[in-house]
Amino acid sequence: MKRAWILVFLAVIVLGIVGIGVARHGLGPLRHDDLVQPRIYAYRDWQSVGVQVNQGDLIRLRAQGTWLYTPGEYHGPEGHRVYRAPSFYPMSGTAGGVLIGRIGEDGRVFVVGRGGTYYAERAGLLYLRINDDVLSDNEGYVTVEVSVTPPTHGH
Repeated sequence: MKRAWILVFLAVIVLGIVGIGVARHGLGPLRHDDLVQPRIYAYRDWQSVGVQVNQGDLIRLRAQGTWLYTPGEYHGPEGHRVYRAPSFYPMSGTAGGVLIGRIGEDGRVFVVGRGGTYYAERAGLLYLRINDDVLSDNEGYVTVEVSVTPPTHGH
């Protein structure tokens, strides 16, 4: 009988520890963006990050990593500090090699760089890429953290 009470006592302790873990971390599946940080490759065209946004959503992006845009010169998602993008790049007048984004297949292109907060002007998938015209000579990738918050109604 004494052994049964010890087993019950141990079971209560184990269930208590499990309960604390569930309370801290939640129960159920993880959100997709909790599992992965999409990689945006310098040698690929527009790449979907697998996130659907709706008009008015608040999008938070944070990018890190290095990629090669100019031979022998690696830099981060902020782009090259000297070379400006010419008119034939996806987005002219900004840094060459900077991380850029758009919503949908034909959405307006915007600068992401190391990241920031953006409001979705339209609904669609979020796409990112390097600001460059010839991609085949690029190397590397940046990782991107993406979070999307729907607009709050009824302030």
